[in-house]
Amino acid sequence: MKKAYNFNAGPCVLPREAVNAAIEALKDFKGTGISVIEVSHRSKEWEAVMDECRSLWKEILNIPDGYSVLFLGGGASLQFLYVAMNLLENKAGYLETGVWAKKALKEAKGIGNAVAIASSADTTYNYIPKGYEIPTDLDYFHITTNNTIYGTEIHEDMDCPVNLVADMSSDIMSRPVDVSKYALIYGGAQKNVGPAGTVFVIVKDEILGKVSRYIPTMLDYRTHIEGESMFNTPPVFSIFVMNETLKWVKAQGGLEKVYEMNKEKAALLYNEIDRNPLFRGTAAKEDRSLMNICFVMAEGYEHLQDEFFAFAKERGMVGIKGHRSVGGFRASTYNACPKEAVEALVACMQEFEQLHK
Repeated sequence: MKKAYNFNAGPCVLPREAVNAAIEALKDFKGTGISVIEVSHRSKEWEAVMDECRSLWKEILNIPDGYSVLFLGGGASLQFLYVAMNLLENKAGYLETGVWAKKALKEAKGIGNAVAIASSADTTYNYIPKGYEIPTDLDYFHITTNNTIYGTEIHEDMDCPVNLVADMSSDIMSRPVDVSKYALIYGGAQKNVGPAGTVFVIVKDEILGKVSRYIPTMLDYRTHIEGESMFNTPPVFSIFVMNETLKWVKAQGGLEKVYEMNKEKAALLYNEIDRNPLFRGTAAKEDRSLMNICFVMAEGYEHLQDEFFAFAKERGMVGIKGHRSVGGFRASTYNACPKEAVEALVACMQEFEQLHK
């Protein structure tokens, strides 16, 4: 089999242990003689997986009492609506740091009064806004902690005078997080915690039930808390792989260890981007993402973009093409991306440099 280094932005690389466990479960789930995609979600075998997965979330992230962990369908994009439907009564504020943040704001505006408190749209979202004030009359303030398209990331848990809501789709479980600083955290699983098909939600119970509008049953977080994420049939296969992925995270030594691994991988690639005269990074250095490393050909070398893409592809690099809206290159170095893959990409860049000296 040809060696492939997976840098896809999502769905993305998963731990081999999780993939192999999924293969076995597809053939025989926990000795039941049936596949995990055939199992009843009301069976004791499946309920044990749900319980274990919730427990792993709480343990690994050190989630305090008073928070519920939910596994839902619909993708993080549906959470844009969920959040506003459940929390927006008078006014909401959003930090606009990319396309997904902008889409989240759009959905909130469809529900009520929602505004951008700060934005980096002026330079195509290549930095995280700073120096803004969060109004204290907001129902909540929404942030997108990592921006996959532009390669920027909010690296610290901010102090917020109102309920802080975070879309952590692409950097959840990549570093320790002080969950107590957030009222709600959500995201799609298909970056660091599993395959596409399910969404995680961590919500502080006491913030719910405060809006005056009617909330459709399926869009009410309280429905899913009461139903333990099984009000309707859950996406069993995605949750199974998520559970196996969290086992892997725990086995690595938890988030402190994973964070060190991620910083090391990112430094390897950013150092090469900064050293190599053929390439340049696109995000402000202080806001560079550890998960999505975006770069382009340097000035004077733009004509080599397609050649480098083909060159890298021949050497097993998968998924390094930048998002269609910005072009260039993007290497997504999520938790399960091995250091070996980053080293291979760096070697590829250095080899390409030698050909064009």
